[in-house]
Amino acid sequence: MSIVTLSLAKAHMNIVGSDDDELIGVYIGAAEAWLGNYIGKPLADIDPLPDDLKLAVLKLTAFHYEMREAAGFGITMQLAPYGVTAIADSYRERWFGEPAPEAVSDDF
Repeated sequence: MSIVTLSLAKAHMNIVGSDDDELIGVYIGAAEAWLGNYIGKPLADIDPLPDDLKLAVLKLTAFHYEMREAAGFGITMQLAPYGVTAIADSYRERWFGEPAPEAVSDDF
């Protein structure tokens, strides 16, 4: 089951009809999976899901919907739409024994 509902995603994208409902559902699932992989934890394991992570899913879903065949030549491509990684970074799992920000001390 998706964390972000079809109706919420359609409202975010100002879509009224139902012609693309199945496609939007696929994009929601892909966005949730990508975001879960990016932060290192499935979104379903975060209860309740904070609004900023819902917003990241909505932004990524809308990006996939609008940029179905995104490709770039001679330009720098972003990993995700503006704001998505900025939101997700605060929830991202630390790697290689990196201390959490609250565990870092300024004492020398």
